[in-house]
Order: sequence, then C-alpha cells, then structure tokens
Amino acid sequence: MTTRSAGRLKPRITILAADHERLSTLARAATNTVPDVAAVLSEELDRARIVADTKRAHPFVRMGHEVEFRDDAAGTVRKVTLVYPENADIGQGRISVLTPIGAALIGVGVGESISWETRNGEIKRLTVLQVGGDEAAA
Repeated sequence: MTTRSAGRLKPRITILAADHERLSTLARAATNTVPDVAAVLSEELDRARIVADTKRAHPFVRMGHEVEFRDDAAGTVRKVTLVYPENADIGQGRISVLTPIGAALIGVGVGESISWETRNGEIKRLTVLQVGGDEAAA
C-alpha cells in the first residue's frame, strides 16, 4: 500500500510503538528549531502502521539499526545507522532522524523506495536494500 504526498507515492511504513512515542515527542520539540524536518517526521509518523515492540513481521528501518540503501539516481549504496539527534555522528555513519534523509528512512521496508527532499529542495529517491541489527548508539 502506498500514499501520495506532494505528487509522489510513498510506501507504507511501519514503526515500533516505543519508537513512535519518542519520535512524536521529538518532532513536537523540534518544531521551532528545524520546522521543515519536524513537519516531515510528523507526517511520516501520522501515516505509519504502529506495531508492538515484539512484532516484527518484515524488516523495516528502525531507530538504532543499520540500514543499507541505494541512491536510485546515482546508483551509489550507503550503509548508515539511524539514531536520535544526540547520537548523530556522520563521520561514524550515524545519521539523525531529524535530517531530511533520516525522516525519509524511518519505517521503510526492505525493497521499498521513497522520495525525499533535500535541504536545498532537490528531490532524491532511495531504495532500502537491507536492515541490520541494533547498534549501541540509538
């Protein structure tokens, strides 16, 4: 199932209940500091299918987990860990969920693609290739 946003189709996303609660609080708190990303994150949370922490029917991007994805236009593949802002360190491959790409990745399933807008307004499309296990710095 997909939804349409700003003329682009978005895949159905899944978020763990515990992550949804913390991310909702984070999005509200970030409204004054990074309103554009906070709005995108809130939109993603609003359309997410929320599952219990113990139910993981299919692999999807979760907080504190490594994700491998492909930039569909460039064909490049990256592996990063999606983390909360206080644990972000791009040099260590840990990207914040309060970045445009982080907000786009949350909840996307393996094999699914999503379009997202960079801070300079460029539209990018990525495909999630693999989701790994927990990292210490979620």
